[in-house]
Amino acid sequence: MGGVLRVEALWVETFTGLRMEGFARLVRAVRERCPERPVTGRPWCLPLADRVLLVAVYYRTNLTMRQMAPLFGVSSATVCWVIQRLGPHLALAPARARAADVERVWIVDGTLVPVRDRSVAASSRNYRFSANAQVVIDADTRLVVATARPVPGNTADAHAWRGSDLPAVCAGTTVLADGAYFGTGLVVPHRQRARRPLLPLQEDDNAEHRRVRARVEHVFARMKNHKILRDCRLRKDGLHHAVQAVAHLHNIALAT
Repeated sequence: MGGVLRVEALWVETFTGLRMEGFARLVRAVRERCPERPVTGRPWCLPLADRVLLVAVYYRTNLTMRQMAPLFGVSSATVCWVIQRLGPHLALAPARARAADVERVWIVDGTLVPVRDRSVAASSRNYRFSANAQVVIDADTRLVVATARPVPGNTADAHAWRGSDLPAVCAGTTVLADGAYFGTGLVVPHRQRARRPLLPLQEDDNAEHRRVRARVEHVFARMKNHKILRDCRLRKDGLHHAVQAVAHLHNIALAT
């Protein structure tokens, strides 16, 4: 039985949120990272573009693999295999260095992603077993610069930051963060201490800080249009690959 979804403008734009030129850019990036046919075993039953569409649709809709199978005319086992093998190749590319004379401002924050796998999650303040995913964005373009490997959701943002590779990625860059990152060396709001109210200039600084830092919340809202980040059923490194891929999809959607 043939599948329903094909690499056509209607299906791509409806089920992935990408325009055709953006989807073609994604397929080119995956083709450069992954061989067209497996090194061993049988060849894929779907062409590369259809496999990329399958993974993107899965991240966008969070349908079960049994629901995905008839849409592409394959078995649920094939859907699982494609997601496991191709998902890591949709990951966000490393941040590119910019001109030294350009002042860069990045923003970091963490978001909680509900996860079924208890080995990578913990009971969190959203009253669910979740993981803490740290994300860095560019304040000007709102593109995702980097993401960290998710940690259990009860991990404080400051500890998640220190334990990740993000400090090395952000070295030499001005990075804004909220008060949860106090003591990390990032630019955080002025703290009001007991019986020591903030000065008017400090209040103005905090207001401007909140205005700029709100952009990362807008990015989280756009990323969570991909329902995989609202209830992730993947195990082990599956969430890490999903966050990286969704960040990549978000960047492509903004750039096209």
